[in-house]
This record gives sequence, C-alpha cells and structure tokens, in this order.
Amino acid sequence: MLDSRTIEIVKSTVPLLESANTALTEHFYQRMFRDNPELKDVFNLSHQKTGRQPAALFAAVLAYAKNIDNPAVLSAAVERIAHKHTGFAIQPDQYTIVGHHLLETIRELAPDAATPEVIDAWARAYGALAEIFIGREEQLYQQSEQKDGGWRGHRTFVVKEKRVESEQIVSFLLAPADGGAVADYLPGQYLNLHLSNPELEHREYRQYSLCQAPNGREYRIAVKREPGGVASNFMHDRMQLGDQLQVLPPAGDFFMEVGTETPVVLISGGVGQTPMRAMLDQLLKQGHPADIHWLHACDNGAQHAFKQDIQQRRQAHANLYSHVWYRTPAETDLPPEDYDALGLMELNAVKDRIHLDGAHYYFCGPLPFMAMVKDTLTGWGIAKEQLHYEVFGPHQQL
Repeated sequence: MLDSRTIEIVKSTVPLLESANTALTEHFYQRMFRDNPELKDVFNLSHQKTGRQPAALFAAVLAYAKNIDNPAVLSAAVERIAHKHTGFAIQPDQYTIVGHHLLETIRELAPDAATPEVIDAWARAYGALAEIFIGREEQLYQQSEQKDGGWRGHRTFVVKEKRVESEQIVSFLLAPADGGAVADYLPGQYLNLHLSNPELEHREYRQYSLCQAPNGREYRIAVKREPGGVASNFMHDRMQLGDQLQVLPPAGDFFMEVGTETPVVLISGGVGQTPMRAMLDQLLKQGHPADIHWLHACDNGAQHAFKQDIQQRRQAHANLYSHVWYRTPAETDLPPEDYDALGLMELNAVKDRIHLDGAHYYFCGPLPFMAMVKDTLTGWGIAKEQLHYEVFGPHQQL
C-alpha cells in the first residue's frame, strides 16, 4: 500500500510525463539495451523499430501515474501484460533491471524535476507495481505447470506439419518431442515460441494465435509473413518438417467463454481470423446450439486462408452462417462461391442477421478495422461487456 505522499508526488509528475511523451520510453529502451544487451533476446526488436513498443510502454506508465490512487481500474491491463510476460518467461530479477533504467531515464531527461523525493516516490510506486506483476505471473506459471499436459518454462516441440493456407499465411502443427500430452487452452489464446538459430541475430520470442480447438495432443498456429518480419520470414522460409523449437505454455487474456444459448459472432480481417478459427472449431465440436456467424474480410482469394475449410463447415452445420468481403477480387474469384460482397466489410449490410439479443461479438484484425467494428457495434447499442477483441503485438486502445 502506497502512502498518500507518494501518491501525491507521482500524480504531480503527470504533466512532466505528458510533455516528454514517447521520448521517455525511447530513451529508456536505448539505455537498457545499451547496458543490458542480453535483453535484446527477450524484447521484440521489430516493435522497437516501428515505435509500437515505446508507445505502448508510455501509455502504460502514464496510465499508472494517473490512476495510482485507484489501481483497480488498471486490472484488465495488468492481466493482459502479465499474460504477455509469461510468454517471454519474464523473471522477478528482470523487474529490478527495468526499474533501475526507468528511474535513471527520469533523472537524465528531467534533471531539475527529478529531485530525490520524486525519485524515491517513483521507486516506491514502481516497486508496488512490480510486486503485482510478479505475483500474478507466478500464479500463471503455476497454473500452466499444474494442468494435465502442462509445463513451466521451455519445452521442445517438433514441426509435424507445415501447410500453406494462402499466399501470406502458413500453418504449423506442433507436437511435443517427448511424446507427452499438451495442456488445453481457451479458444482465442496464443502459443509462445522461442526461436533460436544461427541465422537469427537474436533469439526471438513470438506469440501466434492457436487456430484449432484444444485436443491434448498438439497445437496448430498460423503465421503471416510480414514485410521485414524477422521471425515470420524465418518460419516461412526455414522452418521445415521435423525441425525442433522451444515452446512456452499457451497464454492470453482474450478468449471465448459463452453459454450454450448465446449467439456468437466472429468477425475478422486478414490474419485476424486465426483466433476466431479456434473459437469456431470449439463451438462446432461442442455442438453449440445457438446461431454462429462467421464474418471475414480480405483482399482476394489468394489472400483468403482456410476458405475451403469454412465452406465445408458451413455446409455441415445448419446454425453456422458466413459472409465474406473481398476488397479487390481477382478475375478468378467468383461470388457467391468465393465471396459474398465486394469492398471493405460493411456490418450495416448484415445488421438484420447479426444484431441478436444477448449475442457476444469477438473480433480481430488491423487496428482501423477493429475500430470500425467496435464503433459500429457500439452505435447499435451493444454493451461493451458483449464486445471482445484482440490486438496483435503491443496493445493499443481502439
């Protein structure tokens, strides 16, 4: 519990933080990687180059300073970040390193304002937050370890299947090298991969959504080739059948939990359909009796992953409805066999079908796409408790 004086001092630094903006976190990462280069094997350096990680960290630091007197409002963010941290096998001693560089960054960027009292207050505030994360992450580590087929830390898996799903997406079926069972997960969660190879400058941690329902034997993930993506290009070009890689347990705070009478609407753009596939697979395997709607948007047939699988499922399940938009279909893409509508996804065009009492909506895709989905559904009067979304990479608000 922080004392009132510490809270007062930290909140008084909010204007200073806002004036510094992401210069604060950019400086923080520069000095941390300079003095602790081993952490380059933990952080996604691609997100450093794009600025997404410094922006996400700044938003988190600012939110904590603004709400330090009411940390309960940050519980959802804490849960999301804690899950991410378990995917990097973050340990308590690493919080000490981060705390040191955060305080030194404040000193270096604001020497006049960074009085001993301010630094001491931020040290206390950071220590309190670190304790929350360390405690929650230990709970998650223990939960993963105690599940049937569960484990803690790294476990060796083997590539059992590599399948091209579209021009950009390849799926990988991974099974444990020890031949044992694997832990179940909640549809929507992701798998944590640790890639280490002489061709890679650094060891790379990546999270990829699981795209089939749990079966206790293996995991399937789908990987989109990203322009300049170190990990995705390595997996597309170099990862082959029989190759081994290190895997950490499934994690993630985005998952589907619905009652049997709940209509479910799954909305995706591009590779955002991967967590939706696990949800759909689970619903159909369980014989979900309520309506299920599959809405997807992509550029064209060449980019349309898992197309035949969805078509087959739609024919086999009377309560499954699908609607697909192609932005720029090729001459060989034919409606309604391949797609239903031309252009960007337009939810109002299917409002009569998907605006259902008590329905829950799960969506994933590019940020502008998800913002459109959220704004549209909110405009229909759908409660925020019925809206669930996932942002790939460092979290950003819609």
